[in-house]
Amino acid sequence: KVVFIIANEGFQHVEFNVPKKLLEQSGITVQTASNRLAPAIAKDGSTAHVNYLIKNIPLDNIDGLFIVGGPGTMENLNNSETYKILKEAIQKKIKIGAICIAPRILAAAGVLDNKQATGWNGDNELGNIFKQHNVFYKAQDVV
Repeated sequence: KVVFIIANEGFQHVEFNVPKKLLEQSGITVQTASNRLAPAIAKDGSTAHVNYLIKNIPLDNIDGLFIVGGPGTMENLNNSETYKILKEAIQKKIKIGAICIAPRILAAAGVLDNKQATGWNGDNELGNIFKQHNVFYKAQDVV
């Protein structure tokens, strides 16, 4: 069982739907968490059901926690509440990941300290952001 964290407004539908479908086809249960307990609205106007508020993610009952990117990600998810749940997930040895712009949140939360990572760098700021948070930037598709 995994939980995808999505912005309640402006998550990237492709980054959510494609991995969700692939995981579900493999027999993995996928649930969602967001900054509001209401249907989340994607960049393209589609919606996704939200199972949990971020602070209520049942960490004792999941195997993975992944943040989905999109234009609303930094505005809605880059905060102390998300950092706290990520740090708790790391302590519980839960696998974490992030897509697109969302690795910036992992870096800010301190969970990528001394690790290699990549992410969206369309603004050419990712290297500097990672350096500020002691993360080693790799300009690759997947790290």
